[in-house]
Amino acid sequence: MFDRLVSFVRDQYRTDEAIPLHAPVFNGRERELLLDTIDSTFVSSVGKYVDRFEADMAALTCSPRAVAVMNGTAGLHVALQLVGVAPGDLVVTQSLTFVATCNAISYCNAEPLFIDVDRKTLGLSPTALEAWLSGHAFIDDDGDCRTRVGHRRVKACLPMHTFGHPVDIDALIAVCERWCLILVEDAAESLGSYYKGRHVGTFGKIGVLSFNGNKIITTGGGGMLLTDEVTGRRAKHLTTTAKLPHSYEFVHDAVGYNYRLPNLNAALGCAQLEQLPSFLASKRVLAGRYSEFFKGSDLQFIAEPEGCYANYWLNGVICQDSAQRDALLKSTNDAGVTTRPIWRLMTRLPMFVAALRGPLDNAEWLEERVVNLPSSVLPVGA
Repeated sequence: MFDRLVSFVRDQYRTDEAIPLHAPVFNGRERELLLDTIDSTFVSSVGKYVDRFEADMAALTCSPRAVAVMNGTAGLHVALQLVGVAPGDLVVTQSLTFVATCNAISYCNAEPLFIDVDRKTLGLSPTALEAWLSGHAFIDDDGDCRTRVGHRRVKACLPMHTFGHPVDIDALIAVCERWCLILVEDAAESLGSYYKGRHVGTFGKIGVLSFNGNKIITTGGGGMLLTDEVTGRRAKHLTTTAKLPHSYEFVHDAVGYNYRLPNLNAALGCAQLEQLPSFLASKRVLAGRYSEFFKGSDLQFIAEPEGCYANYWLNGVICQDSAQRDALLKSTNDAGVTTRPIWRLMTRLPMFVAALRGPLDNAEWLEERVVNLPSSVLPVGA
């Protein structure tokens, strides 16, 4: 089976060379726009491509405002601050995620509260969240959600749309509303993914995208906050060192951050965004081929949840057990086809090992079984 998989992947990418998990593709106007930026000399924190990238992203996602930042983690940090997460607060999230989700919580001197995921979405489970809150939390006289033990405030909920597959967002919103939690979406992996026809990252108070080098489009490093106009203006102010407009004076009215996306990176993003429809189409073709390949096998292909349109940023399979997972990883990587296990649970990392949590049965089950497969955009004509 594993030998056939290696041959199948090589057929898709038409190469006998090493195949990465996810590589960027530069088939558009990247060179043209980058040279235009260099010629303008506006390569740093201001320039027309930053404005254009924000406007194009707002239009694509139908978000009232998009604010560019230097990476997705910086975006998550500011997003949590904007919704009022304070030192000592708890933020609901999932243990099955990339570490940046939890790092951003820590930057606010808050702590993660780990809730289980759903197997069908790989994302935060509304059912598990409702069960934990019902047994361990209450709403105080000020309308805040607090733990029954210690009366710690649970301020926000930060789900992650895993590998571009949307979480069960309607149900999650309903739980958050009942328990007075502010929803912030970690949509880092999910540009081009839709839940019931609406772009992910636009359901919560703020959503955050990433354009790291391994994402579906890249700016080299970069991120974007999606939010309403008022919050967006505040986000722009804080991420540009909280500097007040003045013709020559340097006046700052708050503790701000130099989280600005350089114009040079934004130019790359504009050129990449022009190709997003073709990237999405290619990745969905590849996902369809993987799905057919694994039919009838003992490996389960991870398909988009019902009612969703996933970008299939990373394709994956669920193995029968950890032994099969390890065999798959060794066989493919030894053959020069890069595969990777899903992340180690955050609750196993030293900085989060003592964090508050509910039962994590599904997260632990998936941790032992999920393998990601090569998922780059296919070569032209493939």
